[in-house]
Amino acid sequence: MTRQQKYQFVTDYFLSHAPDAETELFYDNPYQLLVAVILSAQCTDKRVNQTTPALFKKFPTVHALAKASFDQVFPLIQSISYPNNKSKHLIGMAQQLIKDFGGEVPMTVEELIQLPGVGRKTANVITSVIDNQPNMAVDTHVFRVSRRIGLVPSTATTPLAVEKILIKNFPDQLIHKAHHWLILHGRYTCVARSPKCEKCGLQEVCAAFKRKAF
Repeated sequence: MTRQQKYQFVTDYFLSHAPDAETELFYDNPYQLLVAVILSAQCTDKRVNQTTPALFKKFPTVHALAKASFDQVFPLIQSISYPNNKSKHLIGMAQQLIKDFGGEVPMTVEELIQLPGVGRKTANVITSVIDNQPNMAVDTHVFRVSRRIGLVPSTATTPLAVEKILIKNFPDQLIHKAHHWLILHGRYTCVARSPKCEKCGLQEVCAAFKRKAF
């Protein structure tokens, strides 16, 4: 099976089994999603979703958050990983959005990564989720699943290398969906330890399953 045939199989499978895959983070607008994604770094979406309602109630807009103090933000997110840094990043992000972007969340990766707490992965999430841009955020799940299945070779050892290969091989119009397919598959089926191969519909094309190597 060629690599392109493998991508076609994976695409067809997820179009059939998860056509409406989307982020599990709760948000109502780009500002809320940006805050949630910043908070989600090295933290579960479940924990973020438990935390953001109180945060958004206290700071419902970019302008409100920009006026916040560290001592106001920290107690609201202290159950999140790295709350010290993230409190500073959230306030700095809001202040810079107002200063440089008129309070609006920009929709290019190049602009987003200028913001405190926003790296390439976060920028890819924002642009793909909000604007359906063909950008692929490679988190631990995407990295693990794409290498296990064999969508990318073992020589792709960095998130950026994996990102470039996935973008090259998935159809442009489906890249924003493929991001969620791989994340959710890694979160619930192709888990890090003891993957649930017995319930996986990708056995036929999975390189790791064929080698029994996990």
